[in-house]
Amino acid sequence: MDGIIAAVPTPVDSTGVPMRDVFVEQCQWALTHGCDGLNILGSTGEANSFDTETRRVVMGWAAEACPKGRLMVGTGTPSLAETIALTTAADDLGYGVALVLPPYYYKPASDAGLIAWYLALHQALGDRAIQIYFYNFPQMTGLTIPVAVIAELARLHPARFIGVKDSSGDLDYARAIVAANGALRVFPSSETVLAHARVDGFAGCISATVNVTAPLCAEVWASEAAADGAMEEIARQRGALAGPNLIPSVKHMVGVRSDDPTWRSVLPPFLPLKDEDAATLEATLAQR
Repeated sequence: MDGIIAAVPTPVDSTGVPMRDVFVEQCQWALTHGCDGLNILGSTGEANSFDTETRRVVMGWAAEACPKGRLMVGTGTPSLAETIALTTAADDLGYGVALVLPPYYYKPASDAGLIAWYLALHQALGDRAIQIYFYNFPQMTGLTIPVAVIAELARLHPARFIGVKDSSGDLDYARAIVAANGALRVFPSSETVLAHARVDGFAGCISATVNVTAPLCAEVWASEAAADGAMEEIARQRGALAGPNLIPSVKHMVGVRSDDPTWRSVLPPFLPLKDEDAATLEATLAQR
């Protein structure tokens, strides 16, 4: 996988139950408006607010409706057994890539302990083909996956451990992973890196806000000669969407684009945007 990957939000009804047709419409919109792939059930998809069975259902919807070669899915939980079960289910559905958080509850986690946990996942998968991307998100997990851990696992099993999504915002960390093993597919979580991604050795980006900015991102990724003006607009739009209300903001704007107000629903502890904040966001993004 490379290029622009949308971290797809999960639409829910007023009782918190995911909605298939609304979800599939956004997946297909992203793929036809500049995205090279989709990350299903990541942080933007509110995956950790769903039970295991619901996650299986949602990943099945994407696998049925979208080209499987353009999909990755979040399967990481603090439970090794649950992570194995979700990753196995993803492989059964034909996913080629699973995005796996580290076991973040028990801290501090030693390098040896993290390596043992990921090796146990690898061994449980046996000869299954699904590949693993590490998901580094220290703002949520409270730990940074050490570069040495990633490099060692990739050295031991290069056909299994092949990539990283880094949501830390620390580009020096992402560059250090590239330096440690240039074969790893490294994806920062912001599309603001796209203009210099190839120079830095990044494979692209995996981002929540490309659910809104995808057409502009595709312009940049396809031709860096067109990057300057597009990058300024990408940064402006991402700046309006990012922050503590990132997920409600992205869902709101997907609802505006699709003319479907059900997208305003979020799962606690998130809250829908207040009407005045929603109006401000819409007005800001409408400016060009």
